[in-house]
Amino acid sequence: MNASTIGSIALEAFLELPETKPASEYIDGEIIRKPMPKGRHSRLQGKLCAAVNQAAEGQRIAYAFPELRCSFGGRSTVPDIAIFLWQRIPFTATDEVPDDFELPPDWTIEILSPEQNVNKVIGNILHCLNHGSRLGWFVDPDSLSILAFARDRQPVLLRGSEILPVLPEIGLTLTANQVFGWLKMSG
Repeated sequence: MNASTIGSIALEAFLELPETKPASEYIDGEIIRKPMPKGRHSRLQGKLCAAVNQAAEGQRIAYAFPELRCSFGGRSTVPDIAIFLWQRIPFTATDEVPDDFELPPDWTIEILSPEQNVNKVIGNILHCLNHGSRLGWFVDPDSLSILAFARDRQPVLLRGSEILPVLPEIGLTLTANQVFGWLKMSG
């Protein structure tokens, strides 16, 4: 089943609608439902969030949010993982995490699902970079590769034992082999 376009409305009207499961995104005036995450997607999402948060949350450097709605630049998308540096998290007056994030993540990660349109997913990463994100990963479990995007250079395709770029503030070293090794859960 492909992600389907549901209809065309203004962004403000979209943000007033109830959330859907799976999430819907607002892109170029259209409401597009994301596909339901499957096993490999969920496993990689959980492990990547845990790795980033283990390296960065305790020291209040950054936090990785799974499936967080981010609305900025005329779009409202739900990256698979949105990583924000601590000082950019728009905490409430009582130091709680807010419900609404109206800014781009510092680092966005998208994990390709079989039903997803590659160009739509990469388009979301590019939208984030064009509005202030510093890093984007496009994770493809089928090819065991990660396409890394940064604002200041061409995308880089990484596989095997190549070290993956992370935000310099986060003390984390990962290779593509390590990331895709998380898919193996038995003996």
